[in-house]
Amino acid sequence: MMTFKIASRSIFRNTRRSLMTLLTIAVGTVATLVFGAYTLYVTLGLQTTTVQRTGHLTVYRTGYFSFGSGNPAAWGIDHAQALLQLIRDDPVLKPLTAVATPIQSLAGLAGNFDNDSSKTFFGVGFVPSERDQMKRWNEYGTGSGGLQHSGLEDDEITHGIVGVGLARILGLCERLHLDAADCPPAPEPPKRDGEASPELASAEPESVAELAERDRPSESAEDAGEPRIDLLAATAGGAPNVVSLAIHRVEYQGFKELDDNYIGMNLTLAQQLVYGRGEHKVTGIVLQLHRTEDLETARARLVSLFKDRGFDLEVRDFTDITPFYKQSIGLFRSIFSFISVIIGVVVLFTVINAMGMSVMERIDEIGTIRAMGARRAGIRRQFLLEGCMLGVLGASLGVVFAFLVAYAVNSSGLTWTPPSSVRPIPLRLYMVGAWALITGIWVGLVAVSTLAALIPANRAAKMAVVDALRHV
Repeated sequence: MMTFKIASRSIFRNTRRSLMTLLTIAVGTVATLVFGAYTLYVTLGLQTTTVQRTGHLTVYRTGYFSFGSGNPAAWGIDHAQALLQLIRDDPVLKPLTAVATPIQSLAGLAGNFDNDSSKTFFGVGFVPSERDQMKRWNEYGTGSGGLQHSGLEDDEITHGIVGVGLARILGLCERLHLDAADCPPAPEPPKRDGEASPELASAEPESVAELAERDRPSESAEDAGEPRIDLLAATAGGAPNVVSLAIHRVEYQGFKELDDNYIGMNLTLAQQLVYGRGEHKVTGIVLQLHRTEDLETARARLVSLFKDRGFDLEVRDFTDITPFYKQSIGLFRSIFSFISVIIGVVVLFTVINAMGMSVMERIDEIGTIRAMGARRAGIRRQFLLEGCMLGVLGASLGVVFAFLVAYAVNSSGLTWTPPSSVRPIPLRLYMVGAWALITGIWVGLVAVSTLAALIPANRAAKMAVVDALRHV
């Protein structure tokens, strides 16, 4: 108790130096906590956006994830509806699952033969109501990340969504009333040597056009104002197939590569294009859970379920499906670690300097205490306690300031657009509830302050009593 009283009085013997040391530790605490809270917000925000898009887990036919994207039709899951019902009714998975829905991946050629333009595409077929339900998942309260509802109905089989880039390439800007910023005037393409004559170049591929016209449904009153494009793909049996898609809405996809190629459509239409009159399979079954912490439990149950029944299926989580998520999280964690190390080094040398100056000013005091019978360990313990108290006071002050900064930022109405999002969302610093982060940073800085006092403390403890008493 006496050691504590002496240490508490000694740290403010030189008030100016002690205050500067405390402020340095406090500022370091604020900087680390604020960036840590921002990193946590970004992590949870990216996870929310990713899970809204892809769900937590996806069931594929074994081998599809590594080899099947080039030919999704050949890797379809047989008896998909029965498998989906099995997953939905499972007593372990049912309370964990928010949405279980099928998807169909596909690729082919999208054509707008009204202006002789075409473009390769890759797309996905989904159940609109279930996809919209997935976009409402928001476990951490971070916002939707700019994801819009599809605007499609389950019974609107021939309606779909395209990326802004794909609409621009197919020459649909005017009919879709897109902004001039998204659709600048198209320049004349350069003519290459050996290019075909205009008459030959403008010739329509009759076989494809005739096939498209044959399969085009009669235009109903409800979609009369919506432009249509024709989608050409090879069925699972290798035969060409064409369906007509009414563009219900255009939406930006966040990445140019995706935006220039994306088409979203009703699952039934995608299956008609890929499987024709054959069995309508699906590429995968997506599971979105109520809580991310249940992911491993759900994965283990799915694997056990498939193994017991001899199903040739594999399970992938959202971090496997979206490598960008892991890369982004790794980047922010690396930056946070780098900043933490820098702050720790600054605090370390600040405390070493402050405690070293304190030892130099108290040499005669150290000699007197030693002459009165104090042991070296007692001297060392006193200076270590002073360093620890500096860390406790500075880190605690920094935590208070960090909460004030977080409150100011959260109340300011600032917004930002995260990676892969299409619209700005509110900027937040997650301090309330981030107790593990706060405790870790607080303990870390107190430990650095205590260790920083070790060098001056050892120096004070090793002083010879006679030399310390003779010091003037």
